[in-house]
Formats: sequence, structure tokens, C-alpha cells
Amino acid sequence: MSILVTGAAGFIGMHLSKKLLDLGYKVVGFDNVNDYYETQLKKDRLEILNKYDHFTFYQEDLANLNAVNNCFEQENIDIVINLAAQAGVRYSLENPHAYIDSNIQGFTNILEASRHSKVKHLIYASSSSVYGANVKMPFSTSDAVDHPVSLYAATKKSNELMAHTYSHLYNIPTTGLRFFTVYGPYGRPDMAYFSFTNRIVNGETINVFNNGDMQRDFTYIDDIVDGIVKLLDQAPQPDENWDKENPDPSSSYAPYKVYNIGNNQPVRLMDFIATLEKHLGKEADKEYLPMQPGDVQATYADIDDLNKATGFQPTTTIDEGLKKFVEWYKEYYKVNIEV
Repeated sequence: MSILVTGAAGFIGMHLSKKLLDLGYKVVGFDNVNDYYETQLKKDRLEILNKYDHFTFYQEDLANLNAVNNCFEQENIDIVINLAAQAGVRYSLENPHAYIDSNIQGFTNILEASRHSKVKHLIYASSSSVYGANVKMPFSTSDAVDHPVSLYAATKKSNELMAHTYSHLYNIPTTGLRFFTVYGPYGRPDMAYFSFTNRIVNGETINVFNNGDMQRDFTYIDDIVDGIVKLLDQAPQPDENWDKENPDPSSSYAPYKVYNIGNNQPVRLMDFIATLEKHLGKEADKEYLPMQPGDVQATYADIDDLNKATGFQPTTTIDEGLKKFVEWYKEYYKVNIEV
């Protein structure tokens, strides 16, 4: 079976591709290797994947329709896992057009190519950010998500709507995954835990927003990958019990499904920082600041649907996950932390 992973040079994309390759799948990677953050990290991720004979890589941009079509024409794609996107809530305040090009135009190209290639299953990355102004916890995929608070969130909500349209019109089975704060080795340097580590190591002050009154459903990368792999052969079927008078946003009369994929155990930001400090062996100098525009105070995933469908259940604690991240960080950056 041939699986296309877009965003293969990214954090989740690399770990997922490696797992699929280890399981014996043929993996086709697709990534533009842009400079949103350090490209060397992306190249080092790709170096890991390029060691496999059954990995093929296209360094192209999803917004380039010809490049996307060429990839689908050259490779016999059975399943698409679309992880490529312009990520980051805060960057969307500075460069909104990047999100339209990648997350809207790029996803349109994937949908069109999947339609014409008659792929068996399209799995795509949504985000916990779609919950926006929602405050009812835990976040449930059965709740309406009509009040995004960042353009990034709006593009991810748009992806879910676009996917449903193609499931309805062309009978393409689509599964959307709302990721909740993924962390781990080879992670994204723009994520808070990574930037905290950089600054603590360098003796710099870390910015703690909303005066530390934040909660996140931190989810370790291996648990995320396990959840995605469990979904490969779980292409959604039309829900015969779907009620048009009381529509459930997470399912449909079409072959469409949306799941939360998170840890289901939110952690206070200050506890997270304390655990990071423990494993680094160094205390952070903290500056407490107000909430940033586009940010939310808390995330908490209801994962019951995904658990029922696949048995998904995260097993990595924050203590275990951050220990592994810090060990990788020290080795990768060759740092000797001075207390």
C-alpha cells in the first residue's frame, strides 16, 4: 500500500512516516521545506526517512497544482495523510496570506487530486484551535465550532467544511484530526515548550502568558502517531443514523468523520514548566505577561469517539515525554547545561 504524507519534513510528518516505513508501507513524502523555522531541522528529519528504500520524496509546494498532480500521476497513492500546513497561531497575525496559500489553496489541490485518483481514505490535520471561543470542557467534536479567534483556526475549520463537501459530492472518505499541543523529539522550535527550553538553556527569560493561568492537553508524539496508524483502515462510512434536524458536526450522511486526538489530561502551564525545569536541571527566569491575541486559556480533548473507533488511549505522561524531549535536545544540539 502506498501512502502519501504531506508535510513529511515536519514534526508529526517525519515521525508518522518513519512509523509507516517501519511497518512496511511505501511512503511518498511531499514538503516544500520552507524557512518558517530552521530548515536544518527539517533536512535532518528527512535524512532519517531517506535511509529507507521504500521512501520517495517530492520537495514541492502544495499550492502548486501542477506539482501535486504530477505526484499523484507518478505514484499509485492509496491513502493520503495531509499534514502540510502553515502552522502557528501567532504567525497568522503577521502573515495571513501564507495561511490562505498553504491551508486553503494547498488543501483544495489535495482534495482535487484525491478525487481524480479515487483514493481510499483521506486523513487530514485539523486543530484544537477550531474550538476558539468555546469554553465548555472537555472540547467535544459534537459541539459547534463557529467562533475561531485566529486566522489559523479559521483555515482549519475551513478544511473540515471543504472535506465534507468532497465527501458529499464525490464519496471520498475523509477523516479530520483535531490535534492538541503535540510535543516531543524533533519538535517544532516555534512551540512554547521548545522555545522555553532554548531560553532556559541560554539563561534567557521565558515569557509566561496570561500570568501562567493556562492549561494545555499536551500530547506526546508517539501517542499521536499510534492514533493515526490505527485510523488507516478505518475509512469513515455514511452514518445511517445521522439526524438532519439535529446534525452532529463530527459525522454525516456522507463518508466523513472528525475526531479529537489529544491526551485527555490537561496540564497547568506552570506544572509543565516545573517538569521541564526538573529535567533540564535548571530553573527558568520567568516574565509574566497578559494573554496574547488569538490565544486561548485552556484546551482539553474529549477523545471518547476515537477510543471507541480504534482503542486509542495515550500512555505517555508529561514527565516521561519531557524527559525524552530533553534527552534528544541535549544530544541534537550538543549542549551541556550549566546550572
